[in-house]
Amino acid sequence: MMLLFYHGTTWISSPHITRESSPVQSLPQNASRINALSDKFPPSIQTWRELIEKTAEKYQLDPNLIATVVLQESGGEPSAYSSSGAVGLMQVMPRDGIAANFICGAHPCFESRPEIKELLIPEFNIDYGSHLLKNFINKFGDLREALHAYGPMDIGYEYSDIVLSIYSSFQ
Repeated sequence: MMLLFYHGTTWISSPHITRESSPVQSLPQNASRINALSDKFPPSIQTWRELIEKTAEKYQLDPNLIATVVLQESGGEPSAYSSSGAVGLMQVMPRDGIAANFICGAHPCFESRPEIKELLIPEFNIDYGSHLLKNFINKFGDLREALHAYGPMDIGYEYSDIVLSIYSSFQ
């Protein structure tokens, strides 16, 4: 199975990365010491450089990982809104809007999340999305598993593998 991933303004196919062949990856040991965003990212992501680097330091994440999620999720567009209801640069599911219709058990799945208006604020969105991602990394101890939990629920590890492929190209 060939995967597609978003890179800048185009979708790129990768016959080399498949669900079966993608290696399980953990966050690099020195991720907390990596504090500079790669110059390889397109201008739509460089716009958010200072914010990404500051947030990366706060959560002890590689800024290139945060930037990769932003690139994949929104292409750097702060007002991005997906058909599933995800909002902003890191495409976080809010508690209102379309996302309010997702029910987990007897309650809305995202009832503890912020509202759309908050998630449209770039600083808030990157902070909240990075916090979610860091919590998933801590919970699972594996970057691929963390990205699986962060991404869309209906595509298995495809999202993780796409993000990991993009991430590796910016290192």
